[in-house]
Amino acid sequence: MKLKTKYILFIVVLHLVFLGLSYLILEKNKIFFIISEVLVIVSVVISIGLYKQLVEPLNYLREGISAINDRDFNVKFLPTGKKETDELIDVYNQMMDALREERTKQEAQHFFLEKLIHTSPTGIVILDYDNHIKQINPKAEEILGTRPEILLAQFEPLKAGESKTMRIGSLNTYKVQKSHFIDRGFPRMFVMIEEVTAEIFEAEKNAYGKVIRMMAHEVNNTVGPVNSIINMALDTNEIWSSEDKSSLKNAMYVAVARNQNLNLFMRNFADLVKLTPVNKLQVDLTALIYSVSDFMLIKAKESGVSFGFDLPNTPFYISADSQQMEQALINIVKNAIEAFDQEGIVKFSLDAKLKKLTITDNGRGISEDLSEQLFSPFFSTKKDGQGIGLTLVREILLNHGFLFSLKTLQPGQTDFVIQLS
Repeated sequence: MKLKTKYILFIVVLHLVFLGLSYLILEKNKIFFIISEVLVIVSVVISIGLYKQLVEPLNYLREGISAINDRDFNVKFLPTGKKETDELIDVYNQMMDALREERTKQEAQHFFLEKLIHTSPTGIVILDYDNHIKQINPKAEEILGTRPEILLAQFEPLKAGESKTMRIGSLNTYKVQKSHFIDRGFPRMFVMIEEVTAEIFEAEKNAYGKVIRMMAHEVNNTVGPVNSIINMALDTNEIWSSEDKSSLKNAMYVAVARNQNLNLFMRNFADLVKLTPVNKLQVDLTALIYSVSDFMLIKAKESGVSFGFDLPNTPFYISADSQQMEQALINIVKNAIEAFDQEGIVKFSLDAKLKKLTITDNGRGISEDLSEQLFSPFFSTKKDGQGIGLTLVREILLNHGFLFSLKTLQPGQTDFVIQLS
């Protein structure tokens, strides 16, 4: 039973009792009867006034509770002039001001965090309590693509605080770290994905650059004097006057040739770490492509490969180092030609509007297992390959600021794409 109902019931019963007693008084003394009736009326009036004073704060409380339930913290009550009620109103208004201020603060913090997550250069994926994706920011969408669940499944075994690196595609390397925060008493997991491609490339370059310089120094210091001694011996006719030394002489000629090959071998490695700073000028890419194709034409014909062109009829200028871009294109075309087991075609396509160059071959393609290692230093799928070609291409294109990818899209179509802007 509500408090108001109890109060009304109590007043009604009490006044009924008074009326009954007044009726009994009527039989003895009419004056006392009139006085008692007047007292009853006055009591009724006072009871009604007290009822209103009692109910008014309750109404305020009910309306205030309703506003809080609706999360409407803008509802405030005006003073009534009654001390007890005004004290209640004052406390309520102070509480609503505090709640409104707190909500504004939380909303500002929430907006700031949402903005921070949305614009963060680090990919952020927030999971729900069942480890399903609850929220993902644009950078993470860009990294993980259209099927983020598949890639994230690889990191499900990671515990909070653990991290690992992964390579997506043949070029980009990412550090993935798993962590958690407490939400309403329960742990919520989230994953941060940070690109470390540039740092990895720099570390790789420093490492292999130091090794190559040391190897080149030792080889040059050894091969030069050895060749000088051998050539001096070969030029001394007295040593070879007898016929039984002809095999030794031939062996020494072979040794000189092998030393020259060793020098060439080391020079190829040295070229990788001796790239000069990019000297950017306006270069007609269309003319450069035709020049490279002419240069590689003999090698292509030996392998039964022909060239196709889908290029603009007018010059297409890019800001680049002509010599370095030529070297990069030669290596790309050389790899494409070597991808054929039989006759095929290498096609050059240039989209002037999108500023994108695509070199397509219909050779044997690249398996998924190998695609992630293509641009790793000294990695090669060829039996006698040095793994320098694509590494040199990588360095040249990165130094130019050109994005690129190499991928087999379907059987008979492998694309090397260079974004020229």
